[in-house]
Amino acid sequence: MSGVWVIETEGLRKVFGDRVAVVDLTLRVAEGETFGFLGPNGAGKTTALKMLLGLILPTAGSGRVLGRPLGDRRARRAIGFLPEGFAFPDWLTAEEILWFHGRLAGVEPQRLRRRIPELLERVGLAADARRPFRALSKGMRQRLGLAQAFIHEPRLVFLDEPTSGLDPAGRILVRDFLREQKSHGVTIFLNSHLLSEVERICDRVAFIKGGVVVETMDLRAGDTTTLILHLRWIPPGLEAQLRAWGEVLAAPDNRLTLRLAPGRRPADLARWIVSQGLDLEAMIPQRLSLEEVFLQVVGMEMG
Repeated sequence: MSGVWVIETEGLRKVFGDRVAVVDLTLRVAEGETFGFLGPNGAGKTTALKMLLGLILPTAGSGRVLGRPLGDRRARRAIGFLPEGFAFPDWLTAEEILWFHGRLAGVEPQRLRRRIPELLERVGLAADARRPFRALSKGMRQRLGLAQAFIHEPRLVFLDEPTSGLDPAGRILVRDFLREQKSHGVTIFLNSHLLSEVERICDRVAFIKGGVVVETMDLRAGDTTTLILHLRWIPPGLEAQLRAWGEVLAAPDNRLTLRLAPGRRPADLARWIVSQGLDLEAMIPQRLSLEEVFLQVVGMEMG
């Protein structure tokens, strides 16, 4: 990461009447990273996204996007957005839709004439450039929506369920496209329920539950690594001591399952256990899937 924050929020809160939709949105997203925003239905993800985009005003808290206050027009010119459940005029062709959105974003006609064929090629729609929107399949529409979000070469793009309705080949195409955009320095803020895709694409993720960001995780740093510790015996108070090393997930039959905190190393933990006079019979590393971590962090909530 470059160390330049393109999204910075502190205590953003949104209240609708007597309902608190977002309690505390505190986030930092670095320039050039792909950031996943995860949570169960009803957790406040959509409201949080709308505040970051400047579509609704927060009730309290502060935030900056691309170095400007939330909703600033100069920042919004450099932002792309693919909402969930989007729709385009069904009589327009794929290239007409990109032309329309490109001109809305201020892209010069000469640049658009080059940009539109390039994008359609990249999302696998070059042969369908002149087909009307109504004649496109759901997967084609989704890929066209993705192209729309990048038509003006934004610095930051918000994507809400970008792989919805795509078959495996379409998901691979989108995944490769997003990696290519990231290599060009684009920051991508991604909301998706397809955790396997998030795990493949994202550098970091944040979990939101009940309107609060409860945890942020660096997928590159191995934060999803857990250790199963086999001890001859577990003395009273050991679990409390181990909280300095991470989160104790289970402790049956002289075995401890521990998810290491960022920056903690298994070798250091092993030395510490031995220094406490304990017999460490085995230390078995495991890597939890993002789905398993999601269930541990936010539980089995259903929307």
